[in-house]
Amino acid sequence: MKEEELRARAKVMKALASPVRLKIVHELNRGERCLCELQPLFAMNKSTLSRHIAELRNVGIISERREGVRSFLKLETPCILSVFDCTMGVIKAQARRQAAMAGVRLRS
Repeated sequence: MKEEELRARAKVMKALASPVRLKIVHELNRGERCLCELQPLFAMNKSTLSRHIAELRNVGIISERREGVRSFLKLETPCILSVFDCTMGVIKAQARRQAAMAGVRLRS
């Protein structure tokens, strides 16, 4: 794998390395949303939320369009949601390993 490709992948993963940004992606999975709809879901000011959105936009995960004074956000690459499923697989596998080492049986 080329160094350039590795750096690009790392940039995308870094953009997702925030609970706030993961929640933004999760919320946009429901469809395009106005920033005014998302703002109440986050305990932060608009400028901080906008910085998180910019991180996701800069790597191409989401897109933004303006309609008058409103900003609408859209999940541009829904395939990123498969990363969420894979991540949960890793978390569950680790929990099973830890439980096995402790002698506890977990439900799947």
